[in-house]
Amino acid sequence: MSPTTAVDGNSSTNKKFKVTVVGSGNWGSVAAKLIGSNTLKLSSFHDEVRMWVFEETLPSGEKLTDVINRDNENVKYLPGIKLGRNVVADPDLVNAVKDANMLVFVTPHQFMEGICRRLVGKVRSDAEAISLIKGMEVKMEGPCMISSLISELLGINCCVLMGANIANEIAKEMFSEATVGYREHREVAERWVNLFSTTYFIVSPVQDVEGVELCGTLKNVVALAAGFVDGLDMGNNTKAAIMRIGLREMRVFSKLMFSSVKDNTFFESCGVADLITTCLGGRNRKVAEAFARNGGKRSFDELEAEMLQGQKLQGVSTAKEVYEVLSKRGWQELFPLFTTVHEITIGHLPPSAIVEHSEHTPNFSLVEGSAQYY
Repeated sequence: MSPTTAVDGNSSTNKKFKVTVVGSGNWGSVAAKLIGSNTLKLSSFHDEVRMWVFEETLPSGEKLTDVINRDNENVKYLPGIKLGRNVVADPDLVNAVKDANMLVFVTPHQFMEGICRRLVGKVRSDAEAISLIKGMEVKMEGPCMISSLISELLGINCCVLMGANIANEIAKEMFSEATVGYREHREVAERWVNLFSTTYFIVSPVQDVEGVELCGTLKNVVALAAGFVDGLDMGNNTKAAIMRIGLREMRVFSKLMFSSVKDNTFFESCGVADLITTCLGGRNRKVAEAFARNGGKRSFDELEAEMLQGQKLQGVSTAKEVYEVLSKRGWQELFPLFTTVHEITIGHLPPSAIVEHSEHTPNFSLVEGSAQYY
């Protein structure tokens, strides 16, 4: 680790872990609620949980952070849910992370590189990170997962947490599961499991960071396809077929990108379960349905602004990023669903084209020897 990437944390003298949540949208606020409830119960953690909030002025004229700290509620992104009195909103990013040795990143993926660059040299050298972010960056040299971006820019280890997690349901303490993906250190993964787990939120560790993270990323593209099917009233049989084909493409893409990805990961909460819940009830499905019902005549940006009250879609930008990888490698015909979703989102194809890819079933028989596709 470069000495310029992180500041000294004097970890040998620390007996407790201090947590900061970087992000305060819908899922970020739920994560803070989960974590805040656990830090009060577990002696190995400091009670206080900092939550970095991108400051906004509410219609009332008040600052969002002031309202969160006064009312213990994120009135814009998670109204009606108390976060816990030990969750403290902080509009200063550097101040929010300065004492933390456990950093939870949960922001729209397109903002992450800028956030990390602001934090270079400002985080503790003994800090551990976890990403709840679904998306990836595409560089000249190829795709870069958000966990890798965090590790490379900040010089710290980064796990991931993904799963069938519609935030509002977890906020209401409905039963749900999630998967922590880790690289080498099982004890670090177990610490994250302890930090997030509750009686209604069950977390399991898997030694497959890329597989877990790509499941969480790619399922949003499939959810767009499911939304197109719903918007065109094509029925449940068609939707089930689209989901199965989408899961197949998720698996193949992941294994082509990273040979370390494990098949079993796709049967964890981060895999098939997350795909199902996102295709049934997620925001990407919802907005894609509206897009199809409007015949593609209203843009995703317009629909997002109208329907999501400041939340961000991930599927459209992820579809573009995936397509950049496919086109650079000449893999479009291997991934007809992914390719078609992107073409629909940019207006090159009508929403009804989502079912036409079935005429072009790719041959995946050689995927196990995936190195030949590089």
